[in-house]
Amino acid sequence: MMKYSDAKSFKFVFTILSGLFFSTSATGADMKISESNWDKTFAQSEKVDVQKVNFKNRYGIMLVGDLYTPKNKPAEKLPAIAVSGPFGAVKEQSSGLYAQTMAERGFITLAFDPSYTGESGGEPRLVASPDINTEDMSAAVDFLSVQDGVDADKIGVIGICGFALNAAAMDTRIKATVTSTMYDMSRVNAFGYFDAMSENERYALKQKLNAQRTEDFKNGTYAAEAGLPDKLTGEEPQFVKDYYDYYKTPRGYHNRSKNSNTGWNMTYALSFINMPILARSDEIRSAVLMLHGENAHSRYFSEDAYKKLKGDNKELMIIPGANHVDLYDQKDKIPFDKIETFFKTNLR
Repeated sequence: MMKYSDAKSFKFVFTILSGLFFSTSATGADMKISESNWDKTFAQSEKVDVQKVNFKNRYGIMLVGDLYTPKNKPAEKLPAIAVSGPFGAVKEQSSGLYAQTMAERGFITLAFDPSYTGESGGEPRLVASPDINTEDMSAAVDFLSVQDGVDADKIGVIGICGFALNAAAMDTRIKATVTSTMYDMSRVNAFGYFDAMSENERYALKQKLNAQRTEDFKNGTYAAEAGLPDKLTGEEPQFVKDYYDYYKTPRGYHNRSKNSNTGWNMTYALSFINMPILARSDEIRSAVLMLHGENAHSRYFSEDAYKKLKGDNKELMIIPGANHVDLYDQKDKIPFDKIETFFKTNLR
């Protein structure tokens, strides 16, 4: 697997995971989404109904999601799946694609915007938190568990890049977890790619970010990191080009997606540096399926997280020839048949 160890590559990744775009607060619940107001980066399916919903997490932040339900669904209650998208993405991108596809296969699914991003609430905009972003996933489980058509004992989660595995370590209501192209956000912020950041480099980073906090407080505003460039020079690492090909082109661009625009609140990384996720992942007793691309720069995150899991109901599946963002939207590479079988086996 190729390694990107120079400092410029590290800087690129933190800007990729960045973007600043302020949005309106949550819209009304239960609004049907019709073809005329379809705003997703993927085609609408004729096999499912979708409606916009909102619900609060335990911090009182209003989250906005899209609820996908199979058309002509049977009378009995169905298993359900909450879907969290890549760090800095919105529900109209890959999480919505996964949710719609799994609804076509007989599940009630919910793709949602995390706190402080997209159409969800929270001020200031574009803050990230290992605690709150994990809580968002459990809040989605809260919402699904009280829906009339959902069997509350059969709820699973899908995390594309994000916090699903961390939520499964805490939330025993989650009966099955799929991670796709997973990132350990605490690890990459605290140690850099391939753990190449030294303690002195980390201390210098904390000094820089805390100085920025002082400036932000003085100014009454929050400075934003730079996002993906509007144009590539051709000298970027391949994974930067891959991100660009998704977030900055018609393939995956969305005007509410931070990754498609500018950057995170610059100081977001401090909480990730100080508060590692996955500390209790070895205590997950429910089933876990981890998916990652063979050629993904991030592959080692899944491989190392998988090594920590215990029990005979855990599986790591490496997708031949796939890079990190291929598993965002390339349906010929995303193993949806495998995902369907996994959930039908473990949500019963």
